[in-house]
Amino acid sequence: MEVQVMTNVLAKNDAIAETLQQQFRDKQIMVMNLLGSPGAGKTSLLEATLQELSKEYRIAVIEGDLFTDKDADRIHATGVPVIQINTVGGCHLDANMIREAIAELDLDALDVIIIENVGNLVCPAEFFIGEDMKVTVLSITEGEDKPLKYPLIFKESAAVLLNKVDLLPYVPFKMDEAIRDINSLQPGVPIFQVSCTQAEGLSPWITWVKEKLEERRNHED
Repeated sequence: MEVQVMTNVLAKNDAIAETLQQQFRDKQIMVMNLLGSPGAGKTSLLEATLQELSKEYRIAVIEGDLFTDKDADRIHATGVPVIQINTVGGCHLDANMIREAIAELDLDALDVIIIENVGNLVCPAEFFIGEDMKVTVLSITEGEDKPLKYPLIFKESAAVLLNKVDLLPYVPFKMDEAIRDINSLQPGVPIFQVSCTQAEGLSPWITWVKEKLEERRNHED
């Protein structure tokens, strides 16, 4: 019975998400769903990414969190429009939440929407919310075993960022094993080794995002 309930929930969610995705395509907006555990560095990555992308593209952020608007305040400080969604204990964002949030945005004035999902390696991977791509951030402080423990999120990611690499001398993280396991789940997926706090390794990531944006523009043209 629980399986049937979950199936119905996902079916209703997917129907809304497909409508959203078509709406975004009609408006030529690329949508990224940013995933990762609490403390992985999603917001820090987002701040660094916005600093570069906002020079060339019109961006808005949808910020998902259990409670508070602390992360949204950080994004607001970058000058990028941000909509806060508090799930009040919910472990993920769903398509209906996104549908309600975008009512507060001028979609005709946007090129990109980045959705920072609730910190969780399980539930957010199961819910399609109209995005073009999922991107996962894994902090090296979480351990190299996480890709095989939580395979779905890595299987569905268009890119993976291994964050906080400046801590490698102090953390027993086996980089080769992490990369091997991620590639076993998603062969050929781009993997970026970064430190958001030290601004290391971010240029290849920013370049990749820009390439995806230009691919979208060229495809729509």
